Amino acid sequence: MTEIAKKRPEFRNINALTDLPTYRLPPAGWVSILHRISGALMFLLLPFIIWMFDTSVSSELSYARFKQAFNAGLWIFPGWFLKLVALALIWAFMHHLIAGTRHLYMEVTHSLTKEFGRSTAIGTLVLSIGLTLVLGAKLFGLY
Repeated sequence: MTEIAKKRPEFRNINALTDLPTYRLPPAGWVSILHRISGALMFLLLPFIIWMFDTSVSSELSYARFKQAFNAGLWIFPGWFLKLVALALIWAFMHHLIAGTRHLYMEVTHSLTKEFGRSTAIGTLVLSIGLTLVLGAKLFGLY
């Protein structure tokens, strides 16, 4: 072995406080992480989803109570807070649906190039945020 051998690269653990703020994740990485977050959000808010569905379809009186909850509030939660939670659920559903469809399409067609992954990831982010804004405008009564 020679003394002028190439130095092997050093791999170390990532320090969450110093390395993560400067780490640049590619768009496909963001979509993957947000896909997991949106799935967890929908799972954790499942009781709220079930309450909204049950209250909105049980009867005309319960539907009126449902609409009133989003206007005046429910228990200790003001109406705007319930609308923000519903908006978070709208985003979670839109993102999870679009990102899941993207993953399925990539697996079925074997389109696993770096450029295709990057472009579909950006499309997923734009489409999910755009649909969330449109449905959020409807939720907050802008149209």
